[in-house]
Amino acid sequence: MSEKKLFLLDGMALIYRAYFAFTNNHRYNSKGLCTSAMYGFANTLLEVLQKEKPSHIAVVFDTSAPTERHEIFPAYKAQREAMPEDLSASIPYIFKLIEGFNIPVITMDGFEADDIIGTLAWKASDKGFDTYMMTPDKDFAQLVRDNVLIYKPARMGNGAEVMDVAAVNKKWEIEHPLQVIDILALWGDAVDNIPGIPGFGEKTAKKLIAEFGSVENMIANATKLKGSQQTKVLEFGNQALLSKKLATIITDVPIEFEEKSLNLDPPDKEKLDEVFKELEFRTLSQRVFGQQAQAPVQQDLFGSAQSSTEPVRNEVEHVEVFSKIDTDTQNYSLINSTAELEALISKLEKAEEFCFDTETDALDPLVANVIGISFSINKNEGCYVNLLHDDKEVFLNLLKPIFGSDKLKIAQNLKFDLMILERAGIELKGPFFDTMLAHYLIEPDKRHNMDELARNYLQYEPVSIETLIGKKGKDQLSMSTVTLDKLKDYASEDTDVTLQLKQIFAPIIKERELTDIFEKIELPLVPVLAEMERNGVKVDKEFLDKYSKELEGYIGETEKNIFESAGVKFNIASPKQLGEVLFDKLKLMEKPKKTKTGQYQTNEEVLQKLAHEHEIVNQILDYRELVKLKSTYVDALPQLILPSTGRIHTSFNQAVAATGRLSSNNPNLQNIPIRTEKGRHIRKAFVASSPEHVLISADYSQIELRVIASVSEDPNMMDAFINNLDIHTSTASKVFGVPYDEVTKEMRGKAKTVNFGIIYGISVFGLSERMGISRGEAKEIIEEYFTKFPGIKKYMDDSITFAQKNGFVKTIMGRRRYVPDVNSRNQTVRGFAERNAINAPIQGSAADMIKLAMINVYNQLKAQGLKSKMLLQVHDELILDVPKSEIEQVKQLLINEMSNAMPLKVPILVEAGVGDNWLEAH
Repeated sequence: MSEKKLFLLDGMALIYRAYFAFTNNHRYNSKGLCTSAMYGFANTLLEVLQKEKPSHIAVVFDTSAPTERHEIFPAYKAQREAMPEDLSASIPYIFKLIEGFNIPVITMDGFEADDIIGTLAWKASDKGFDTYMMTPDKDFAQLVRDNVLIYKPARMGNGAEVMDVAAVNKKWEIEHPLQVIDILALWGDAVDNIPGIPGFGEKTAKKLIAEFGSVENMIANATKLKGSQQTKVLEFGNQALLSKKLATIITDVPIEFEEKSLNLDPPDKEKLDEVFKELEFRTLSQRVFGQQAQAPVQQDLFGSAQSSTEPVRNEVEHVEVFSKIDTDTQNYSLINSTAELEALISKLEKAEEFCFDTETDALDPLVANVIGISFSINKNEGCYVNLLHDDKEVFLNLLKPIFGSDKLKIAQNLKFDLMILERAGIELKGPFFDTMLAHYLIEPDKRHNMDELARNYLQYEPVSIETLIGKKGKDQLSMSTVTLDKLKDYASEDTDVTLQLKQIFAPIIKERELTDIFEKIELPLVPVLAEMERNGVKVDKEFLDKYSKELEGYIGETEKNIFESAGVKFNIASPKQLGEVLFDKLKLMEKPKKTKTGQYQTNEEVLQKLAHEHEIVNQILDYRELVKLKSTYVDALPQLILPSTGRIHTSFNQAVAATGRLSSNNPNLQNIPIRTEKGRHIRKAFVASSPEHVLISADYSQIELRVIASVSEDPNMMDAFINNLDIHTSTASKVFGVPYDEVTKEMRGKAKTVNFGIIYGISVFGLSERMGISRGEAKEIIEEYFTKFPGIKKYMDDSITFAQKNGFVKTIMGRRRYVPDVNSRNQTVRGFAERNAINAPIQGSAADMIKLAMINVYNQLKAQGLKSKMLLQVHDELILDVPKSEIEQVKQLLINEMSNAMPLKVPILVEAGVGDNWLEAH
């Protein structure tokens, strides 16, 4: 390999790729600017610079000037969609990024970027360079030769792909890379509007070029072809020759290869820092300038790793930076004596509101102990009450009255502090203001941690906890080891920042009409969730141990069946080996899809489509389910039992799902399987607290369909619920035009798919895929559905219109979901936003309903002096631990409170079951 390593970047192709990588989850900064393209492009660029270490580099772009291709074929690239407006606005910033990285940009009127790259790549190769053409564009394969390679950047967890001559020849099934041009000439290119020969796809093109070697030779020997192929070649031969000319990348552009001008120089720190700040790319800035802070990653037992550097999600409204902390006027003090504490309490008693924050010796509120409490009453002021001394109990007793007062208590992530104070013997009473929850309502798709909020709203970078106790891991210290002087500043800063955020968020909550949902749902839910987390749920470890052995037996039996069906032993867990068995040996698919690394795709979606082809497919699906059940659930759950309680205590996340739904982790109970018998069996492990208790499960029936019936006021759907008919049978009767009592099981199944699909804005293609029917039939079903349920169609259209006008949609209670892409010119991006606009009010209203029900049930249990305890909330279900003497009273209480939590225009059905374990009760 040469020491001279040149990277030529196909600028616009990489920008498009970066932008569309975030199609379902675009990034926005606090000013409302879509930063997806800039973030993706900068990340890709940085990865190449750091991993590949090129000696020379350039980014190449097209210009707007016409090229020779446009002259010989005016329709060239004429069908390309207009650039999305967000992407168009990104281009100037990307040029700023490139300038900041000190990388040269090359353009030339009359020539495309492909031509410039091709010319420079070959000239560099002649001068001893190893040249990498960095692009996702397949056309560049024609340029590959010794020392000129394609470099496809990493994506979706797959590493970068480098293609040399051998790789190109193998992929395209040719003898020389230049034959790629001949294949493209026959195949055509819909993106660039290169016509090719009609009806000739990739497979046909490769076969013909393998036989004849070139387009010209194929045309000369057209009489050797048979049937329609001969006819098409004779008719469209000249079009193929034109297409070949259009597809040929020019390698003699009049441009000099100036080695020195392409040297990789250090970035311009001042320019790059400026654009990073404007785009709010703090993590990237740290990576470039050598101050990388590894973000702690939390592994959810049943979920995926979640990093604090995850892409920022959608927002729509412009959020101004309201103020900036003045570090020169910060006044933070330490409270370390009874006299100082009494003076502080006197100030707190005179204030209308105060902000507080607890410092602890651990992160788990079930085991952590309070080591100090900070307070702020005024901006830029704060004090820290140290509790690491012999008078800790005296201090806590002195603080009890102020926490139990009717003053407004302000906190960031109030649930944690409430649980810590409760462990310390202090009851925290409302009213409350939680800045995390406030921001969750203001910008539900964004992140809500205090450091992020401080940066975006106060232009302030708080002291990182890692500077005090080190990075997360086994070597991380406890906060109790930090010196008082540092702890005083750190803790006081937290309450000072939180107080200032409250002053910003409170008027926004009022202005956006979010007061009701904030004060009647989110804040009252905090103590409910805190108690549920403290309660935990008892788990039958012996049952799990026994079930683990059963599953092990099932796995072994299924493995044996798979080997018999395959006729060979192999590693079932290896996608590579599995793909070879399914597609090379058993040949279950004529043209199986491959991953970017060249392996056959063997994911669940692929296997489901092949289930009818061979018995081995269902055996593999069964095997995967059994292995996942055993490792992810049955063997993992006992590890989460808290020794001091003998229970599992899940953590409920109130500010994660933008729809308003609660989520949970450690363990993630939302993901416990329900669709299969062996998956449902896991619920048997969740048991009542004692033989004198039972579990009661209360579940909303088809709540989202009832919500959409209510908000749409569709008469047919409302009538079905009012008359207590089975909604799917009723729908099938209307859509398929048969009497209610003559609806078949198959009809009902299709109607059920449509009913739930409509809520999520299902398309004709989606319905046909899900049902396994033709698109024509799917289209007819959807059209008939809207004919019979016109109110649903009107609701969908009205939701999209409202979103287009306002930039958001609302639930019945007023919870907002922002859909900034609903007016996008890009059809794919717009379609995703429209589906969100339809679904969010329905799913969000259902989420609001069960939250209200939880609050009301919690209050009634206390008001009636009952000993029953709420344990879990999973989707539309509540699970309580109930003394046998309270079964009927609590069962009726649950049904009443859940049914009346948020009245609809149709009846709300709640089904309640009783059992010794969750499976029996559900």
